[in-house]
Amino acid sequence: MAGLREQQKQQRREAIAQAGMKLFVSKGFNKTRMEDIAAAVNVSGQTVFNYFPSKQMILFEFLRRADSSALQQVNDKLDPGGDPVDVLCRLVEIITELQLQQMPAALWREILPMILFNPKDELPEIYARGNDLLISEIRSFLQKMQQAGTISKQTDLDFAAFMINDYGHIQLVRLVVTDEPDWEAFRDNVRSSIRLFVKGMQE
Repeated sequence: MAGLREQQKQQRREAIAQAGMKLFVSKGFNKTRMEDIAAAVNVSGQTVFNYFPSKQMILFEFLRRADSSALQQVNDKLDPGGDPVDVLCRLVEIITELQLQQMPAALWREILPMILFNPKDELPEIYARGNDLLISEIRSFLQKMQQAGTISKQTDLDFAAFMINDYGHIQLVRLVVTDEPDWEAFRDNVRSSIRLFVKGMQE
């Protein structure tokens, strides 16, 4: 019985998360209220708050999923011993692809200014916690590359991971300017910059 209750709780949590994301896309994040999400799932407002204390936490759920899926793909599909430019370009691309799969460009256009330029809002703090984990995982992959000999033993892995993640954010901002992202320009820009990063990590 306990297992069934837990399953029902997970199903309700997922229904609330999906309803929230659907409203964020259709109405906009700022215009969506927790009451709107409750109505969409036909539950009380308190029930929604029991699962997600704020709509920012619903958004973070999808950001977390994107990062988790991306890191799984990075570790499963990328060879740390491969060409470092190709490997790191693909790493940035995988992370960005999953971010856009979880949330469309229009929603990113709305929330990125809040994340980047409104430090007193709850969203930047939540986002930063997940971003720190992402940077840590990028560092772990760079360490594997270092062990494979594709980047220098003298590379500052903490700084390199931070820079790659930060650069990924810059490219995401450029990519979501339109609802139909220009992936060709994205890949060209990423490759040009990654070449410079790798050159620094091989000296």
